[in-house]
Amino acid sequence: MTLLAPTLQAFFRERLIAQRNASPLTVSAYRDTFRLLLDYAQAQTGKRPSRLDIDDLDAPLIGAFLKHLEDHRHNSARTRNARLAAIHSFYRFAMLRHPEHAATIARVIYIPTKRYAKGSVCYLLPEEIKALLAAPDGGTWLGRRDHALLLTAVQTGLRVSELVGLRCGDVALGTGAHVRLMGKGRRERCTTLTPETVAVLRAWLKECKAQPEDPLFPTRQGGPLSRHAVGLLVKKHTATAAVSCPSLQGKRVSPHVLRHTNAMLLKAQGVDLATVALWLGHQDVDTARIYEHNDMAIKEQAIARTPALGGRPGRYRPPDKLRAWLDQL
Repeated sequence: MTLLAPTLQAFFRERLIAQRNASPLTVSAYRDTFRLLLDYAQAQTGKRPSRLDIDDLDAPLIGAFLKHLEDHRHNSARTRNARLAAIHSFYRFAMLRHPEHAATIARVIYIPTKRYAKGSVCYLLPEEIKALLAAPDGGTWLGRRDHALLLTAVQTGLRVSELVGLRCGDVALGTGAHVRLMGKGRRERCTTLTPETVAVLRAWLKECKAQPEDPLFPTRQGGPLSRHAVGLLVKKHTATAAVSCPSLQGKRVSPHVLRHTNAMLLKAQGVDLATVALWLGHQDVDTARIYEHNDMAIKEQAIARTPALGGRPGRYRPPDKLRAWLDQL
């Protein structure tokens, strides 16, 4: 067995799990990256994964692997960059353990991420939200579950992994109703619930008669829904809602679109960007700036303050003191 195998095992056991306490989702994403990489390297070199060495996975091979992801697996640039981030993290770990391979490792670490065009955020308008929430059949158990799930997703802006991870004990429906969860980066947060969502969840919990440790949105067998299953049910109910709301026909609605919808609803109510970032569980406020670019109200206000082209700029005139005093009463 070469140096690569024990180093990769130590990376997962010591760095990701023991030192960083990475979430199961992060570990799974890194695992899938190295599965793909080792399979590709085996096809290119003819060596089994356990016989591959660090120098076998050099910069040219890693670069060819990233191109393979885009050309043959049809991965987006965003996915390609996520795979590269996992590889970079491993090579930085390997650098400390095996400085004799520093030249190979450094060339891999300096492979840059790929730039890509960032489109506008897709989100639902109020009439589209109403149509989507009305799509599930309230006369069936699955319909009532899906309605509660969709309403919770739109109102809280939870990530799909956070949504399927909710347990009945995570929901507090009394004074200060909220859901408590462990989000991305092991950051715990509470998200407030509206009276409408409280009423729906209270009825749903009463119907389920579940224990605190049971999934809030279970399958027929009582287990938690998968992220893939939530994506399918969102797609199914969107197709149903598009019959009565034609504007949905041109939108690719996913669970993440419901998260964007929540953020845009908050912005429409005048919530500041820092609060939106905290609400969604972003570590950096700058991550939430994408919602400013899509807030048409901000752009309309800017246009309203812009003088007409070719016109003379106006002169500032202070408000009448008596009128201003009356306005303050």
